[in-house]
Amino acid sequence: MPETEVKAPDSPSAVPTEGTPEAASPGDGAPSTETSPPATAGVAAPEGHQPDLRPSHLRLRQEIAKRRTFAIISHPDAGKTTLTEKLLLYGGAVHMAGSVRQKAGGRSTTSDWMEIERQRGISISTSVLQFAYAGCHMNLLDTPGHNDFSEDTYRTLAAADTALMLIDSVKGVEPQTIKLFQVCRMRGIPIITFINKMDRSGKDPFDLLDEIERVLGIPCSPANWPLGQGASFVGVYDRWRDKLFRFERVQGGSRRAPIEEITWDDPDLAQSLGANTLQRTREEVDLLATAGNPFDQETFLAGKVTPVFFGSAMTNFGVEPLLDHFADIAPAPRPRPTSAGVLAPDEPTFSGFVFKIQANMDPQHRDRIAFMRVCSGRFHRGMEVKHVRADKPITLSRTVQFLAQERLQVDEAFSGDILGVWDPGLLRIGDSLCEGRSHEFEGIPRFSPEHFVRVRLEDPLKRKQLKKGLDQLSEEGAVQLFFDRTRMEREPILGAVGVLQFEVIQARLKSEYRVQVGFERLPYQFARWVEGEELKLEKFELPGRTTCVLDVESRPLVLFDSEWLMRMAESENPKVKFVAAVQPGRSSRAT
Repeated sequence: MPETEVKAPDSPSAVPTEGTPEAASPGDGAPSTETSPPATAGVAAPEGHQPDLRPSHLRLRQEIAKRRTFAIISHPDAGKTTLTEKLLLYGGAVHMAGSVRQKAGGRSTTSDWMEIERQRGISISTSVLQFAYAGCHMNLLDTPGHNDFSEDTYRTLAAADTALMLIDSVKGVEPQTIKLFQVCRMRGIPIITFINKMDRSGKDPFDLLDEIERVLGIPCSPANWPLGQGASFVGVYDRWRDKLFRFERVQGGSRRAPIEEITWDDPDLAQSLGANTLQRTREEVDLLATAGNPFDQETFLAGKVTPVFFGSAMTNFGVEPLLDHFADIAPAPRPRPTSAGVLAPDEPTFSGFVFKIQANMDPQHRDRIAFMRVCSGRFHRGMEVKHVRADKPITLSRTVQFLAQERLQVDEAFSGDILGVWDPGLLRIGDSLCEGRSHEFEGIPRFSPEHFVRVRLEDPLKRKQLKKGLDQLSEEGAVQLFFDRTRMEREPILGAVGVLQFEVIQARLKSEYRVQVGFERLPYQFARWVEGEELKLEKFELPGRTTCVLDVESRPLVLFDSEWLMRMAESENPKVKFVAAVQPGRSSRAT
């Protein structure tokens, strides 16, 4: 196959890649540029960046070009955890996929590793999962789907280069999907869409495309088209390859679905779909060829079009075609803005940032792991880097990569990879690490909570364990920790975006720190950090209506029981700055 040079958007150079033949129209066999799959792009670089052509740097560019770092975004129950398991299955990371609704004694999901996740059948923490596929190194960030844990998802999207948006074919575009889509658009993350649950009787495919375009405001370009729907869903027509694929069901969907290439004239296809459905499907495919939105790689990378795939994660139908094309079109690591300017992913010096902290992934050792996205250069175990916030050197000697809570010591990694760094308590969310000249990546803010509880310790002798647990869990970002200005640590206050977070904290305190607590709900719904030279905190004390607490860095936060009171406070205090989001804090209080 001849080689062609493909230039990444805004890049003066690109690595050579194999060209891809244009797909043919299903009607007459003529080539169609509108439905051609794009060739894989190389490493993107900022304008004016000159690539280093030394052999060591060529290897660096080759490794970076293999990386695909992505997150799955969806509304709860759209099938995100099931799809994650199937991606691992097809990537060879697991030999039998689990399901969040397995029968007793069946295999559990790999990505949901906390006990409470397995009990509730939901994802409540971000898992990092890595596997190889089609010559690419996939870094999958499996994020919580539940709205109560959306802040964890927002932070994780900062580490992703691509988002895989999951749509339920029965329910269409749902509220949490809208919120996460808006975060991706704000961050400039390109989006690939997978319309799931085609094995159920859901909305018409054209209606689903129209809903995505109307609600989310992004044009859709179908990469494939379903053959049937509900019980008659048997496969997909790949528009970019001009090929029909029929799938064979496997029991429980726990193993790869056998796939067979067929033709439109296959008698079994007509029997499975029925003559009328088959004819309508061919007409729909012809309509897309003439009136559908064309796909363009640069337009996709700019977030102005989303390629759409149809399938069923539960039955594995459509998962393999999705992965095949995902490896081709998902971008390799891209340049990132820093305090010192735009940083190219193939910059020789190492740099990265912490986007998540997780305590007690190994219950036997009570460890603390900082999840770090590598943004440039090459990592090697034992290297010394600068902790920019503290302006101190640290040595990265205990580093791991993951399959859920399972870990493997890693000696080398490249831009785009996710590393777990053993942390004795030095790092926090948003920290930058680098070699050479200091620079910081864009911060990852903490948003003001919407729900508050006061912690009641059931056993006063466990106060030290409670403090340790709340300090560690708050530094994870699982919950925010505050203190009454008069009672201080005697009865800490927790703030969260969703009430389910409190249930998780209660369960983790009991299982990981052997501390039982009760929660007293507080009436506040809005909160703002306050700053200013003429700040008088007593003005914000109105029992039962407003109060002022301190966060772990002693920054004052005012709690309001209504938006009306908050707006009034803002208007009556023009010299005070009311802040909705701040950088994460670190508890420095003594025991």
